[in-house]
Amino acid sequence: MTDATEPPRRDEPASPQTRREAGEARRTAEPHDTGPALGAHLRAARSELESQVAQARADFEEANERIKERTGRDLILAILIALAIGAVLLGSLLFVKWAFVPFALAAALLAIFEFSRALIVSGRRVDLVPQLLAGAAVVLSGYFASSWFHWVVLFVALAFVVVWRLVAQMAANDGRTYATVLGDVLIATFLQLYVAFLGSLCLVLLRQEDGQYWVLSFIIVAVASDTGAYVAGITMGKHPMAPRISPKKTWEGFAGATAAAIIAGVLAGIFMLGIDWWMGVIFGIVILLTATVGDLGESMIKRDLGIKDMSSWLPGHGGVLDRLDSILLSVVGALGLYYLFTPLVAS
Repeated sequence: MTDATEPPRRDEPASPQTRREAGEARRTAEPHDTGPALGAHLRAARSELESQVAQARADFEEANERIKERTGRDLILAILIALAIGAVLLGSLLFVKWAFVPFALAAALLAIFEFSRALIVSGRRVDLVPQLLAGAAVVLSGYFASSWFHWVVLFVALAFVVVWRLVAQMAANDGRTYATVLGDVLIATFLQLYVAFLGSLCLVLLRQEDGQYWVLSFIIVAVASDTGAYVAGITMGKHPMAPRISPKKTWEGFAGATAAAIIAGVLAGIFMLGIDWWMGVIFGIVILLTATVGDLGESMIKRDLGIKDMSSWLPGHGGVLDRLDSILLSVVGALGLYYLFTPLVAS
């Protein structure tokens, strides 16, 4: 036993006499007790987060390299460029309708330029400046000229590039054979019909009532088809669709493109065009077919020229024409369906 007057032993902690003293003792002890532990916990959490971010980045880069090896495309750059183009496209079509005109004109002229350069490298004679002048006239007439005058401009443009090529050939007098000269003339007209005329039809559709929504809708369906084919082909593609034309296109990719195009067609038809769901299905299938034919057609041209891409202006995508190949032909289907469905919806 201990005497009541003895001070408390040092191994027996003295209890605070009041609640106030207990609170002060706890506040005094907490910084010393939890401070180092909290700092260590935060450092460990930050280290763990940095490790996870680094691992995720490494996994993404590895996946990107595998995709690049299989498709020859840089996925990151392709996505960034697609987002930038999509932002310009949406802004021009949804807010200021006529602002799409210079966008379409620039795309058509760039496509004519890079296609002409590819043809020149392959040994063809292409008159670049006349092609650009005629192409600009044809594209702009699609929006600003009446229907009959649009056809007049096209006829004059074709005659202009043909006569220019023949006169230039006579001035050169370099002994090219008749068949070669005829091939140069046909290529001159093909450039105008394939790029300039089809591009002008997009502006013909644009100038119609609510035409901007039709233009945006068929582009969305074409892009959805291309994306669906890309994803399905990367993940499941095993059976080549047209190995002699485009070895990397597969039937699995076409199935993915079909599903994506139909879904996009129905959604765009209901929420943007105001047409019935079954019309949206037809819209999606038609754009799918025209986009596929346009893509394969350009692949045949590039294979004949012995090139992979028309240019390298759009990293991850190739050239401008490589992005327009499925869109140019699709505008024909979209314009035809506009004239077909609009009276049905109005009635």
